[in-house]
Amino acid sequence: MARGLTLDAGALIAAERRSEIFRATWQEAVRRHAVITIPAPVFAQAWRGRNPMIDRLLPACVLEPFTEPVARSVGRLLAEAGSSDVVDAMVVIGASERDDSILTSDPEDLTRLLEALRPQRRPPLIRL
Repeated sequence: MARGLTLDAGALIAAERRSEIFRATWQEAVRRHAVITIPAPVFAQAWRGRNPMIDRLLPACVLEPFTEPVARSVGRLLAEAGSSDVVDAMVVIGASERDDSILTSDPEDLTRLLEALRPQRRPPLIRL
């Protein structure tokens, strides 16, 4: 595992469903005192107004804001990758800048974005 851990929407959904892989990955990150990040658009994608597990996890995480500099980086990556998924691009950009692993339920969605990054900046994926 890299320094920290970035969660995508699939990871938050897996948490709600009490996924064993999510639990084990979460516990390992906590054991290592890793910073766990949830990009704000990921939170918005997963939040449905009543998510008890997400409510319990959120205080232990950093909620990454979608700022203008982040938006510019996301836009550049989307152009480079020929993609349009802003949320996935934010996950990839933030994780690559922090040297995080990405916990995801669908690594295929992130592959094109990861391939557009320089090889040394590509964060590792942990598949749920």
